[in-house]
Amino acid sequence: MKNTAAILLAGGKGTRMKSSLPKVLHPICGMPMLAYPLRLLKTLKIDPVVCIVGHGADMIRETFADEKGLIFALQEPQLGTGHAVMIAAGPLKGFKGDILILSGDVPLVRKETVKGLKKLHQKSKAAISLVSALLEDPSGYGRIKRNESGAVVGIVEDKDATTEERLIREVNCGIYLVDSEFLKANINKLTNDNAQEEYYLPDLIGMAVEEGLTVKALTIPTAGEARGINNRAELASVASTVRAEINRSLMLSGVSIIDSAATYIDATVKIGRDTVISPNVHLIGETTIGTGVTIEENVRIKNTYIGAGSTVKCNSVIEDSKVGKNVTVGPFARLRPGNVLKEGARIGNFVEVKNTNIGPGVKAGHLSYLGDADIKSGVNIGAGTITCNYDGKNKFRTVIKEGAFIGSATQLIAPVTVGKGAYIGSGSTITEDVPDGALALSRTEQKNLTGKKNPLKKGK
Repeated sequence: MKNTAAILLAGGKGTRMKSSLPKVLHPICGMPMLAYPLRLLKTLKIDPVVCIVGHGADMIRETFADEKGLIFALQEPQLGTGHAVMIAAGPLKGFKGDILILSGDVPLVRKETVKGLKKLHQKSKAAISLVSALLEDPSGYGRIKRNESGAVVGIVEDKDATTEERLIREVNCGIYLVDSEFLKANINKLTNDNAQEEYYLPDLIGMAVEEGLTVKALTIPTAGEARGINNRAELASVASTVRAEINRSLMLSGVSIIDSAATYIDATVKIGRDTVISPNVHLIGETTIGTGVTIEENVRIKNTYIGAGSTVKCNSVIEDSKVGKNVTVGPFARLRPGNVLKEGARIGNFVEVKNTNIGPGVKAGHLSYLGDADIKSGVNIGAGTITCNYDGKNKFRTVIKEGAFIGSATQLIAPVTVGKGAYIGSGSTITEDVPDGALALSRTEQKNLTGKKNPLKKGK
């Protein structure tokens, strides 16, 4: 969007959130609330962007430190929206064009609305344009005042409105586009002579009218996209809206979601076509799911890549891992951070894996712990196998080479290497390296006592 800068208002304390976390950092489907208007501005190619911070300023700066082209300006104390724009005027001193003003706690604004506002603003050569909506219950919103000919002549805040003005159904959505020269000439003329003793940004409307300048309002069908978030209930409501749109977009792109209302997918997740997602699945963070993947019920996947054709069976948890093509995980499996599973591997029920490289075709069917290990192709891991990687002070790695067979109930005391094609007898505790092709056993001699009554029976 050419010749357009933006001011993003994010300095409020958010008292009604009842939280030590700044309001604009509360997450919505995996991203901080403030990330949504920032993403909108990036999509519209609006630059520069001045973000007004106040409460929790350092946390906000740190969270968005890598955001290119974002200028932070501190509002201290916080004396209203008009005062915030006064602060932003400094960094935009040399800018000429239109300035878009958005709130950081209004994450649902659509790019189509901003483009429509820009078009109306330019066509009418307005000094200031804004977005309005008609509501059945306008309480809490500033009301749009119009004259007999329908022109916008002012905005009155809900707390300052008369009984008659409160009957007005057209409300201010808090989205403005202002000519930079008009803003610079008038922003410091705002006063705080009102019920809240704050500097109201909407007072600029009256100033423009008094100067005989044009003011325009783009009226949208509902105020849904302009919903602000003031408490946890509103946060949950907006998150539900965002989640529904994420799921809808994925389904339209070729992903099957069995029950959209019971599927939780972050805005940062990518999913390929023909993937099927069952109910109560949580896909979190920087997760990528390939094509043709099946994800069964009650699965949680975070910051993980899942390759094409793989299956994650029910009640499994996967974090910070890379899963190759045609891999099967679960049911009831847990992949802790740092794993790489190559093509065709199988991690079965009640198997826990941590910081381990699993080679192609490896099978660990059930009831095992594999931690800090390198397991090469074609290895079979018997039930109850444990890599004993921690001695109470340091962690060590286990290496199992190609084609080895690990019998059930084996303990591998790291650091240890099992050679190619080696066979570990069930019930063994392996403390030394096993050569290629060798059979390793470490069982004590079995003794069978016969000819006597069992002394353990009947409490004897």
